Amino acid sequence: MFKRLHRAWLKHILFRSRVPYPLWKKVLESSPVLSYLSKRKQHRLRKLTSLFLHDKKFTGANDYAVTTEMQVYIAAHACLLIINLGLEYFDNWTEIIVYPDAFVVKREEFDDIGLLRESRRTLAGESWERGPVILSWIDGATLNIIVHEFAHKLDMLNGIANGMPPLHSNMSRSKWTAVWSKAYDKFQRKVQHHHHTSIDPYAAESPAEFFAVLTEVFFIQPGLLYKIYPGIYQQLHFFYRQDPLQNVLLAGK
Repeated sequence: MFKRLHRAWLKHILFRSRVPYPLWKKVLESSPVLSYLSKRKQHRLRKLTSLFLHDKKFTGANDYAVTTEMQVYIAAHACLLIINLGLEYFDNWTEIIVYPDAFVVKREEFDDIGLLRESRRTLAGESWERGPVILSWIDGATLNIIVHEFAHKLDMLNGIANGMPPLHSNMSRSKWTAVWSKAYDKFQRKVQHHHHTSIDPYAAESPAEFFAVLTEVFFIQPGLLYKIYPGIYQQLHFFYRQDPLQNVLLAGK
């Protein structure tokens, strides 16, 4: 009974609030990542995006005007991560805050000798465990930031972000740990020795950042990730239940 009522409620939301097709088409055309999807997947993503927009609140920082097109663009790429997982993966929080550019955060942190000091950091995005996702709207980097911060949200589903989101029952925790630890240690050594990396060196900051950055690569440059870290590609394929490289190949790109 509850499931039938829930389906009826979702159908009602979609009837009243589905993203208009001309706007949806414009967003698809602006994103190669979305254009690689089959028509069936694009249709499913449009429904998820519409429900996401109904459920979440967008706020422009310092009165920044967040247009409807920007909201749909952000929501569509957020929902790309959960297209085969479900909207419930983004439950328990409601707000996306958008800055026009990078923003500065102030925090009090203990230094190496135990003294409390105020630090200032310039960020392009941030995710709070049960709070908002915060994004900056920067040309050329927006897509990466969206995927990155929403990957953190998934990582936080079982507590603080640590590079291990809640795995599915058919996935091996020990296998995940072995594959990711080996790759992370190797990547850290490359960065520490100033060797060239095809992946953003920021990934070496922590296992959580490694997971978020490699999720970016998984969706945006799947061929690169498969070439460098085939084991991690496989683990992300199992977790997201998606194969972006196959999407690209089928699209003939």
